[in-house]
Amino acid sequence: MTFENYIEDFIDLAFKEDIGDGDHTSLSTIPDSAKGKAQLLVKQEGILAGSNVAELIFKKLDPSISLKYFIPDGHKIVVGDIAFEAEGKVLALLQAERLVLNIMQRMSGIATQTNIYVKKLKGLNTKVLDTRKTTPGMRLLDKMAVKLGGGENHRIGLFDMILIKDNHIDFAGGIENAIKRAKNYLTEKNKELKIEIEARSIDDVQTILKIGGIHRIMLDNFTIKETSEAVSLINGKYETESSGGITLENLRDYAECGVDYISVGALTHQIKSLDLSLKAVDF
Repeated sequence: MTFENYIEDFIDLAFKEDIGDGDHTSLSTIPDSAKGKAQLLVKQEGILAGSNVAELIFKKLDPSISLKYFIPDGHKIVVGDIAFEAEGKVLALLQAERLVLNIMQRMSGIATQTNIYVKKLKGLNTKVLDTRKTTPGMRLLDKMAVKLGGGENHRIGLFDMILIKDNHIDFAGGIENAIKRAKNYLTEKNKELKIEIEARSIDDVQTILKIGGIHRIMLDNFTIKETSEAVSLINGKYETESSGGITLENLRDYAECGVDYISVGALTHQIKSLDLSLKAVDF
């Protein structure tokens, strides 16, 4: 599914949920021909995200609505800033208001939190990755927000990478079986996907290195000392990723072990939406 198809379906579902058979408050109080203008006001410092999605929402209701941007997505915002101005049919502005805010507040919250993690790694080569711990139906928006905050996207879903985790290994009967079956599957299906495998111990790392044929090793719930040892053992042969038990406080300590990536579920599932509002202005 392309992003265009995804966002169109997403907006349709959101309007069905929110508007139903009509926004009767607006329809009963505002003439259909009325035109107006509204500004997106910033009420909390952070990183702006979701303006392009907001424009698609507005234009779905009124293709003639125009947006004037003052601050681009991915940039820092402070209290009192005006991110953009939307002008067009008042009914469309009112009907889009809550959906625009819900999305932009969440996306800006994710971008803001991601940026805090990214800044913590300033000067190091380690990249911050998101995970699949996202709100169902909003994954592409969540991951877009991570990118705007300076982070990187891990796999989008189960379809664009092979990630052999602990349960896969146990059900497959061990690391060697899991890797061999994954490689055979890719050959049989004529697919080109990267293979990442989880290691739960230094012994697992040594086993994976003997078998080979993968692209990245995930060091899951390793201590900082174990991470440093594992990175030395791998010695650049494969990409490395730290995951599990990593907080903002110990993030840099893990990165200084030399891992290529650190995946952080909290980027998208422990976030606080940023405070924004959409207010009518004189037209």
